[in-house]
Order: sequence, then structure tokens, then C-alpha cells
Amino acid sequence: MKQVQRAKKGNKKAFQELIEEEKVKLYKIAYIYMKNEEEALEVFQETVYKALNSISHLKDERYFSTWLTRILINTAFDQLKRKKKVIPMEREILESKASSYLLSENDPDLLQAVIELDEKYKTVVILRFYKDYTVSQIAELLNCPEGTVKTNIHRGINLLREKLKEDDCINE
Repeated sequence: MKQVQRAKKGNKKAFQELIEEEKVKLYKIAYIYMKNEEEALEVFQETVYKALNSISHLKDERYFSTWLTRILINTAFDQLKRKKKVIPMEREILESKASSYLLSENDPDLLQAVIELDEKYKTVVILRFYKDYTVSQIAELLNCPEGTVKTNIHRGINLLREKLKEDDCINE
């Protein structure tokens, strides 16, 4: 908490220490959105830059991590909109790279299914199950009603179940 206050007052070392604590989580989220290492790093770096320039506007120090995650997600969305492209990636490459970036993710089929979700479902599923945010934290982060978040989580989970069932049927 004191680190955030020092960072808000312009202490760059305090800001750097805060980013150090968050960098792995932020990179993992960026990687899931961007689907490749280079673009994930670009999103991460742009997020840090934006956060450094606007930290003085952070209203409540307790929500530093949430605020930073919101900047990252918005930056990833902006970059995806600018690129307007789908990045095809061979399954083997995805499995080898993504497994080292996700939180103890041992199921490449689940990872692939999450990556293929529509953005609104992917976002809530990542925040809920990879970052352990509560529904109310996600609603605040995404600036939408809790009911919408619950619906999108439920639909995302159902889409994942359907996708994984289809994959099981194909593999049998």
C-alpha cells in the first residue's frame, strides 16, 4: 500500500517494484490474448508505460493490481483491433510456449479452447479462473453489471465444455 502511495508521488523505484510483483500475471494474460510472445511483450510494455504515465490518477491504492490489469486488457484489445488479424499457430508451438506461461496449466486442450473463446467470454474466464478475481471484482474491472459477468462466465464454461466434449469424441 505504501509502495503505491510512493509510486503515485512519482517514486519510479516504488513503481518498478510494484510492476515486478505483477509482471508474471500480466504477461500471462497478455500472452493469452495476443497468442505470441513478441506481441504479448509489446502489450506488457505498453501497459507499463501507460500505467507509469497515469498512476497519479489511481483513486484507490488497494486496487492497483485491478487497475493495472484493466489497462493491460484494454491495451490488448486496442492492439487486436489495430491488427484485425487472426494469428494462426501450430498446435505444437502453442502447447510448447503456452504451457510455460500459464498458471500450472497442464491441459493443452483446455488452453486451446480458452484461447478460441470470444473475447467477452475469454476475458471473464481468465480473470475468474486464472487470476482468481471475484465476480464483483470482474464487474468493476470491466465496468459492467455483475449479472452480465455471471452470465458470461456461465456461457464461457458451457462453450468450453462443448468444445472439449467435441474434441473427446473426435479423439476416440
